[in-house]
Amino acid sequence: MVAARRDYAWLMADRSAAQPALEGRVVGLGPVRRAPLYEEVVDSLLAFISEQDLRPGDRLVGERDLAAALHVSRSSVRQALTVLRVMGIVHIRHGDGIRLARAVDDVVPPIDARVLRDHPDLPLVNEIREGLESHAARLAARRRSASDLRAMSAAIQEMGREIERGEIGAVGDSAFHAAVLAAAGNALLTDLLEGISAAVARVARASLSRPGQPPRSLETHELIRDAIRGGDADEAARLMLDHLVITGAVEGYS
Repeated sequence: MVAARRDYAWLMADRSAAQPALEGRVVGLGPVRRAPLYEEVVDSLLAFISEQDLRPGDRLVGERDLAAALHVSRSSVRQALTVLRVMGIVHIRHGDGIRLARAVDDVVPPIDARVLRDHPDLPLVNEIREGLESHAARLAARRRSASDLRAMSAAIQEMGREIERGEIGAVGDSAFHAAVLAAAGNALLTDLLEGISAAVARVARASLSRPGQPPRSLETHELIRDAIRGGDADEAARLMLDHLVITGAVEGYS
């Protein structure tokens, strides 16, 4: 992410007459951006995994030890591990700890740029979707009912069955996102997303058609469902946003 450039004219207020030579010295300066701490933890963990030549199946130490080694809070480590789960890099299972799921360089590539020739709106649609659906996940965590959670779980199970049959899981994927939107309980938000539903379906199919992506999306859906079930609005929104940013990335587009 690149921070927007700010206007630094205020730095020269009431000084232009006294120190005219300073006027040109601030041209081109922008604000200093400090990345969220968990993003730095993600980078550190990826570097560690690469440097130690860890292989799929290898176990990482637990949250507490990682936090101590990195001198950060367990919350920052937990957020970083969630990002790595969304990326498909690690698996976290109760009783089994944190294990490497695949090599750091074994990642699903972005959607092929050639797809843009037929569907040039894909990146634009996903940018809109990122904002709307992440907010839907936030609202869903506050408003979900038991029936909403059952619908999400049923969609996850359907997607799992599709993947087992060798399919890309498009039906279950669509049903899951629809269930999150229904749980948000905002009619206008629903109308806005339904207005671009055909384009969203194209983005989803292009994303899920990449080898290795369906099971990663399935696991992320489980994480989002769990955050919504737990009423963690911030986590649900962040997970949905990370999910859509990763799955909707198009080669050569930024």
